[in-house]
Amino acid sequence: MAHDDELTDVLTGVGPRLRALRRARGTTLAQLGEATGISLSTLSRLESGQRKPTLELLLPLAREYRVQLDELVGAPATGDPRIHPRPFTRYGQTFVPLTRYLGGLHAYKQIVPPRQEADGVRPELNVHEGYEWLYVLSGRLWLALGEHDLILTAGEAAEFDTRTPHGFANAGDRPVEFLSLYGSQGERMHVRAQPAGD
Repeated sequence: MAHDDELTDVLTGVGPRLRALRRARGTTLAQLGEATGISLSTLSRLESGQRKPTLELLLPLAREYRVQLDELVGAPATGDPRIHPRPFTRYGQTFVPLTRYLGGLHAYKQIVPPRQEADGVRPELNVHEGYEWLYVLSGRLWLALGEHDLILTAGEAAEFDTRTPHGFANAGDRPVEFLSLYGSQGERMHVRAQPAGD
């Protein structure tokens, strides 16, 4: 009986983990369906807990999200605090996950290579729910935030509401590396992005 309860708990947790992971990546259900071949209705029911997760569904999702399968099903805690990040590339940037859990705050190290073409072209802007905090480790990061353009260098931090149109680009001739933390509303870090000259 205890085994059945444990299995039910594990299966119940899959949907919220999948939803949190998708939202953290800024991916829509339609985009995820196109990438994995899983229908929109199946993905929606899986995230809401109305569809039982199966290996056939979870494997392509783990592959698309570049995470271990046990991260999707909530593997039991081993007491070992180390994580084993699996970098993935998206939008020409390399993302190194720094957090293990799929709910709550997410931390990534991001690496943006120098731009080979389109130098001076403003980064493409995106909008999504939540807040983001970033800290530049090395290089020069171009942060386009609404109508403002900021160049952040090593040791500088910025925080902003991600409902403000925003985008990143490399503003230098070598890779820029920065830490990025973001989560749902209320998980904001108290460091403000100020436009140059303010």
